[in-house]
Amino acid sequence: MHHICHTEGIILGSRNFGEAGKYYYIFTRDLGMITAGAQGVRKMSSKLRFVLQDFAYLKIDLVQGKNIFRLTNASKTNKLEQITKQPETFEVFANIARLLKRLLAGVESNESLFVDLIHSLSVLEKTRTKKDLHNVEIIIVLRILNNLGYIGENEMLQNLVKSPFEENLVFEVSKDRTKVLHHINKALKETHL
Repeated sequence: MHHICHTEGIILGSRNFGEAGKYYYIFTRDLGMITAGAQGVRKMSSKLRFVLQDFAYLKIDLVQGKNIFRLTNASKTNKLEQITKQPETFEVFANIARLLKRLLAGVESNESLFVDLIHSLSVLEKTRTKKDLHNVEIIIVLRILNNLGYIGENEMLQNLVKSPFEENLVFEVSKDRTKVLHHINKALKETHL
């Protein structure tokens, strides 16, 4: 009998396989970045069809297969549901999802990154102005890179990456925006991805 893993995760993307199956790229709280398959999920009769959507934050049940995880059940968390409704916030979320898919490889738990990401996305969900959206995106990317070890000890950035993500950080990043972007671009270049 296989062990069922109960966890939370954000679906960062998916692709179809076979007649009605789908592979999902999921950043989970307990397992890190995984690929999980779901058979028959594209059929009209599938119970999971409307739950397993790209960019959804879900409670999921997984079974470890020989080569891949298998999704057995999923339910909504009722959090981050409005983030895909606004085109501007959805665009920022999609950019962050693409970055995470590039940077996170293999099954390695990173609960602190997951918790910080969920909190950051809830701030993004409430952001309305275009300028603030860009500043929130910069802070989220900076915090992801810092959590993964790509941002070294930098006194100017410490408050942005260490303190809790509150709205005052959005104002703070706007003061040193070009310097912060320089550090982000340098770190992204060093990833060689």
